[in-house]
Parts: sequence; structure tokens; C-alpha cells
Amino acid sequence: MTDTTSNPVDPSFRDASLPTADRVENLLGQMTLEEKAGLFFHTMLSMGENGELAQANPVFGTVSTAEMVTGRAMTHFNLFGSALNAAEMATWHNKLQELAASSRLGIPVTLSTDPRHSFTENPGTAMLAGPFSQWPEPLGLAAIGDEALVERFGDIARQEYTAVGLRVALHPQIDLATEPRWSRQVATFGEDAELTGKLAAAYIRGFQGETLGADSVATMTKHFPGGGPQKDGEDPHFAYGREQVYPGDNFEHHLLPFEAAFDAGTSQIMPYYGMPVGTEYDEVGFGFNKSVITGLLRDRYKFDGVVCTDWGLLSDAVIAGSPFPARAWGVEHLSTRERMVAVLNAGADQFGGEAIPELLIDLVRSGEISEERLDVSARRLLREKFTLGLFDAPFVDVEKAAELVGSDEFRAAGDAAQRASFTLLSNQATDGGAPTLPLPRGVKVYLQGVDAQLASTYATVVETPQEADVAIVRLQAPFEQRETMFENFFHAGSLDYPAEQLQELTTLCRTVPTVLDVFLDRPAILTPLVGEAAAITANFGASGAALLDIVFGAAQPQGKLPMDLPRSMAAVEANLPDVPFDTVDPLFRFGHGLRYSTAS
Repeated sequence: MTDTTSNPVDPSFRDASLPTADRVENLLGQMTLEEKAGLFFHTMLSMGENGELAQANPVFGTVSTAEMVTGRAMTHFNLFGSALNAAEMATWHNKLQELAASSRLGIPVTLSTDPRHSFTENPGTAMLAGPFSQWPEPLGLAAIGDEALVERFGDIARQEYTAVGLRVALHPQIDLATEPRWSRQVATFGEDAELTGKLAAAYIRGFQGETLGADSVATMTKHFPGGGPQKDGEDPHFAYGREQVYPGDNFEHHLLPFEAAFDAGTSQIMPYYGMPVGTEYDEVGFGFNKSVITGLLRDRYKFDGVVCTDWGLLSDAVIAGSPFPARAWGVEHLSTRERMVAVLNAGADQFGGEAIPELLIDLVRSGEISEERLDVSARRLLREKFTLGLFDAPFVDVEKAAELVGSDEFRAAGDAAQRASFTLLSNQATDGGAPTLPLPRGVKVYLQGVDAQLASTYATVVETPQEADVAIVRLQAPFEQRETMFENFFHAGSLDYPAEQLQELTTLCRTVPTVLDVFLDRPAILTPLVGEAAAITANFGASGAALLDIVFGAAQPQGKLPMDLPRSMAAVEANLPDVPFDTVDPLFRFGHGLRYSTAS
């Protein structure tokens, strides 16, 4: 190939009046191998302090921002972490685009992000809301079940993202939560394929609009072909969770939400880490799986958008001081070089979480990968940049970002959704015959996990259960401790509460009428507590203020369970992980949710 770095640049690709296809071909024809290779890598990028560009990031072992953009010609990044305010994020984004504009062809950066609008505590899958409006987790949106609300959320998130330069959403996550133990289900729309498909389409419309354009955020819908049926509920971020199993022969059922996403026009797809076991498809991780990416996604569904692998399929890493091997399930024996070839041969366009374009360049120069194969994916990647208007308007308005992101209107909408997503599971009658909830204001309350100063605006806070008229306790769904810090971000293992915790809760419930509020990031086994607690609410990401408004009747719980709550771990262990609603005799069924006019 001829080196064109010293050749004059034909700026025709910057002419917005030309058809996108012509602009793509004009630009592609001028790109060097090095510039093409840079397109294929979509890795993490951190902000520097006060909106400056970051130097080397020791957390991810990456080099400086300048080296990645100008040295390695990389133009796709996933922003890790958040800023104190939107103006700082917007300022940083503009500096990043200025750096990209200084390169030979001035190809703008496409900036992506994991979800940022909820209550997550797992930095491996989502970011804290920071300056953005705060909403319930997607499982909470499913509890509300309103397509119009989900589309409104997507539109608000779109406005907040674009204001600071975020143009690709690494979501929605539309896996079906058919394995109750799986750690990732809080970011799904639950267990039901029909509901998930409807909400997925609404979510995509909210972010992208009816068609992808200059005001859109492109959605990278995940995890094709459905990441829910995990063996024993373990997650394939880790070797012990690498297998997806289908003992119910229900592989096709997990495709239904993706069909709705395709109909809604999702721009990108992310395959999951897992490897299918006992199906007609190759038993290798989905990112390496030609029978799934080319055979199923490209050929059967005719999907011609961008396919980006999940993060870290090629290279081993160290996270929080612990070794973190590449998620090369089924191809662990291959070298990094061979894995890269396998991903490209499978039909993917980008390597998530990788920053090694020099290896791809060497593969082309050695003849192992043709430059024509690179051009196929490069066209898709460039087409999206043009469609999103990045070449025509790469910068954002810092003052507008400061005004719009986290505005009173957007925060109020998120707060209202938090309250609406509360799901009232049980509400026992008091001695007077009325349901426990809502509580009258001014009662004496004993608190666990609730801010006393906040609660004092509703009731009289006391120090002991013996002094109280009622106790309010916030709980996390149970999970098992694992070996490393990163593993413990993924709540996995038994759904039973430990015996000691159950004893403490039972004692409290027998001392004073107790309202339990449980964060259901997974379906906790609540059977021992239902007969003891005066009332149980479920939340899917909600503030203390939202809880108190529900408990004291300032707002009505409107949620319905987006999944079954199993009665026992024995039922969970007997569940077919690929089959929805397969736990025998659940404690509470999908769709359960009381209102204050109903006693339990």
C-alpha cells in the first residue's frame, strides 16, 4: 500500500451536501492502513482534572489520551467515570475533539458511555449518575411498564448525553432474566420477552429518534443473542461463568427482544462474553462466534450496523490489583494475535476495551487479514460518524450543557419515576384492621439504612426499636462474597439471606411493626420475612426521599414485579436457566404489585 501521509487531503468528505455514502468512500480512499486500524479499537478513556485531557491511566494500563488519538489514530472511546458538573465534561469533550481535529484527516472522536442515570455501584457495567438526572434502574422502568415513560427517559438521557458529547449508548441491555441468580439482571427489563421487546423499542426510539441522525445517541444494544441463561447464574466476566446453557431448548426465545430492537432501528449490537453449550452454534464466546455474528445476526437478521465486542476479549489485564484474564472463552488456547483474527473472521467490526492497533496493522502487512476486510468494517464505522453529524458539528456548547444536564425538569421526571417504580409486595393489617402502609406522619420511627435527618421531616426518629411505633429498614438483596474486589461488584451466588441476618430481622419484626424495603437487583428469597414484616416494598434504584414519600403516602407505589420472586433456593436450583417463569410455586409472581387500597 502506498503511504499517503504526505499527500494533500481532499476535503470533499466534509461537504455535508454530498450523500453519506460518497463522503465515506472519499474519506476511506484517503486513509492509510494506520488510520483505518485505529477505527477498530474502542477502549476506556478517563477525564483529567478540571476538564483537562488525561495522561496515562494506571487503572487500565493505558497510555495518554494524546498518544491514543494522534499516535494510534484511535477515534472511539468509552468514557470511564464522571465529572462534578456537566460544564467540565463538555469542556473536556471539546478539548478531545480539538486534539482529533489536529490529526492529518481530522476524524472526530465518537464518545460512548455505559449507563449513567441510575443507582449502580458496579463500575464494570455502569457509572454513577453524577450531574445527570437520576432514574430507577431499567428493571424499575420495567416495573412501571409504561412504553411512553421509557421513551421519555430515553429522550431525556439523549439530551443530557449529547449536551456533553456522548454519542453512543452502550445500552440498552435486553437480555431476558431467566436465571434468578444472574448478577446483571438489574440492568435488564426483566423476565418477560414481550415486555422487554416493547420497552427495548421505546428505549431505542428515545435515544435515536425514529431514524439515526445529528441529534441522536446511537444505541449499542446488548448482549446478542441474549445473555440471561448463565450456568448456575454465574457471569461470564469470569471464567467460572463462561457457559450459557439451554436445557429447555429455548435459545430462540431469547432472540425475541432483539427482533424488536432491529425493528426499532438499533444502530449497533454487542455480543456477550458467554459461549453457548449444547446448541447448533459454535461453542466459543459470542464475540468469536461466526455462526452467531455472521450466520445469525448478519445473514438471518440482515443487520448491517456496527458490531462491537464486549470489553477485553483479546488481552489479559489487571483490575484493582488482581489478574483479569481476557474473556476468550472457548479460544483460551489462542494467542492475542489469533483471537484478533477470529473476531474479524466472525464478522465483528470493533474490539471493545482494546488499544492495540499495531497488532492489526501487522496482521494486514503479513497477509493474515486483507485490507479489503478492514474496509468492510471501516465503512460502517465512518458511516455512523457522518450520520451522527460528528464531521459537521463535533463541538458542544459548554454553557448549554451546564443549563440542560440535570435540569430541574429532568430531575423531577427521574424522581417521579423512582417513586412510581416502588412495588408493594405485602401490606399486613394492623390491630385496627387497616393496612400498615401508608404510615401516618408524626409516628415514632426506628431506622436502619435510612437517613435520620431526612426522616425527621416525616416522623419522630427514635434510637431504639422499643421506643418506636414502627421500624423502617432498607435491605440489599443477598449475595455471596467472592475472592476479588472486582468480582464483588457482581452480586452473585445464593439468594437466601444468611441465617444471622434473618434472625436479626425477625427479632426486630417481633419487637416493633417493621417495614422492609428491599433493593431487588436480584430476586431475593423473602419467604422467611413475609409473615414477619408488617409491610415489604421492593425498589429498583430509588432515593431515601422517594422511599419516605411512598411509606408516608405522599406518593403511591405503582410498580409490578418484572420477574417472579422464587419461594426457595431449591426452586431456583431446579429452574431451567433458559426458560422464563420456571421456578415452581413462586412466592410472588410476575405482575404482582399491591396498591394502598388493597390489604394483603
